[in-house]
Amino acid sequence: MKKLFILTILLLFSIYGHCYADIPYGNNPEVGQFYDIRGFKMYVEEYGKGQPLLLIHGNGGSINAFRKNISYFAENYRVIATDSRAHGKSTDNTDSLSFEMMADDEAALLEKMGIDSAYVIGWSDGGIIALELAIRHPDKVIKLASTGADICPDSTGKAVVSSYWENSKDNYAKNKDKKRLTADEKNRWKISMLDWRQPDIPLSKLQTIPCPSLIIGGDHDLIKIEHTTLIFQNIPHAYLWILPHSGHGTLIEHTDEFNKTVDDFFKTPYRL
Repeated sequence: MKKLFILTILLLFSIYGHCYADIPYGNNPEVGQFYDIRGFKMYVEEYGKGQPLLLIHGNGGSINAFRKNISYFAENYRVIATDSRAHGKSTDNTDSLSFEMMADDEAALLEKMGIDSAYVIGWSDGGIIALELAIRHPDKVIKLASTGADICPDSTGKAVVSSYWENSKDNYAKNKDKKRLTADEKNRWKISMLDWRQPDIPLSKLQTIPCPSLIIGGDHDLIKIEHTTLIFQNIPHAYLWILPHSGHGTLIEHTDEFNKTVDDFFKTPYRL
C-alpha cells in the first residue's frame, strides 16, 4: 500500500510538476506568439482562462520574471504575459524608449487581442508602465497592482535609496561616452537610459487614475518607502502594502503571500 501511495504521488508530481515547474516561461513555443503593433513585433504568452490579467515585467527583464506567479493566476485568469518593447523576444528599432510609449504598446496589444479591459500586475518598470496605462488608457484597466514603481528618474536621487543612486550615477559616468557598435549594445544602453532619464509622472497625473490600485513595496526595496507612500497617497482609490523583510522582488521573495494578496485585491470590491 505504501509503495502504491508513493507511486501515485510521483505520478501526480510528474504531471503537475511538468505542467508548471518545468514550463519555459518567456520561451514557450507552445503558447508564445508575436503581435504586430505600433511598428514592432511584441512577444506574448497566454496561460489559463477567465478574466484577462496583463503581466508587465521590469527593466531588462522578460516574461520569465513572473515564473513564480503565472501558474497561480492561470487557475482563475486568462494570463497575458508580455515582453515589453526592446526586451526579451520583442523587437524594437527606435533610438529611445519612454514609459508612455510602452504603456501605449500594452493598450494597443489589448485592442489587437479584442480585449476591452484587464487586470494588471506590473513589477518595477512594469509597475511604472501599469500606472501610465491607467493614466493614458483608463478604460483598459480594471484594477492594477504595481510593485517597486517610481515616478521620477534615477538621476534625481529622489526615489531610489542612496546606494542604488550612487551605482546608477557611476554607471552613467563610466558608460555615457562609450561607442556602441552592435545592435545589442545599443539596445542595452537604451534600456538602461530609460530609468536614468525617466519616468516623470506629475502627482496631478496620478490623481486622475480612476481604477482601484494596490501600491506595493518592500521594506528594504531599492525604491524608498516614502516615495512608494507618495504614489499611494495621490491615487484616489488606492491601498498601500509594504512587505516586511522584502527587497525589490516582492513577488519572488514572498511569492505565496504576494499571489494571494493580489488575487484577493482583484476579487474584493474596493472599500474607502
